[in-house]
Amino acid sequence: MTATPAPRGLAALPNVMRLIELALEEDLGRGDVTTASTVGADGPPVVADLNARRPLVVFGLDLAAAVFERVDARIAVERRAADGDHVEPGATVLIARGPASSVLAAERTALNFVQRLSGVATLAARYAAAVAGTRARVVDTRKTTPGWRVLEKAAVLAGGCGNHRFDLGSGILIKDNHIVACGSVTAAVTAARARAPHPLRIEVEVTTDAELTEALDAGAEVVLLDNMTPEQVEAAARRAHDRGVLVEVSGGVTLDTVGAYARAGADLISVGALTHSAPAVDLGLDFQ
Repeated sequence: MTATPAPRGLAALPNVMRLIELALEEDLGRGDVTTASTVGADGPPVVADLNARRPLVVFGLDLAAAVFERVDARIAVERRAADGDHVEPGATVLIARGPASSVLAAERTALNFVQRLSGVATLAARYAAAVAGTRARVVDTRKTTPGWRVLEKAAVLAGGCGNHRFDLGSGILIKDNHIVACGSVTAAVTAARARAPHPLRIEVEVTTDAELTEALDAGAEVVLLDNMTPEQVEAAARRAHDRGVLVEVSGGVTLDTVGAYARAGADLISVGALTHSAPAVDLGLDFQ
């Protein structure tokens, strides 16, 4: 009996393996009646190429390999690219060799992982290019697909952008509802400084000049300028930087506007669209 190869990279994480299992159960829980009715139990041995059909940044090949190998240990997978590679249309990024029925059974699930994650990496690369040459770095948010956070944030890194908080325990970000609950910006910052773990910087979201002034006077170490224009950001960033405070910009930033925010003096620009709105890219599995 052929042993199943050990998963590599992110696919080796227990929570990712559970996600793969769930995805396969979702698609193969009642079998593949089309393949069973046409190809049969095994079918002929095939060689299948995973090809890019547009320019893209590839990500998720280890997951695709894990899907093929989980469906049938007889499928041999050869990676022809590395996660983070920029590839052109027609490039073969992975080859799967094995029984036709098994390759067909794994095809959609493998493609779902690679197309989705390559879409995130490709969009991240476009944002990174848009701020090249400035002090700013584009980062993601927690607006991720439930269960996919570790994968989508890794794809963002592969595309050249950065990660913001991974979860609610990763950093202190005082937002509008925290301020309402505490009574004021000053009260929220004071409470955080008294109770929070020492290594964590205190970041405060502000939407007005008055809130910015209060946050700076209260001792915020990072200010998040929410839904401001590039002109407003430029003035606010100058004030924050004079106090040694980092500046993050968020709220409705697009590929068309991110450059202007970067040039206005932002240190970080958080973009939820990197994960919640990245379109899947076009890759296809073709039998030779």
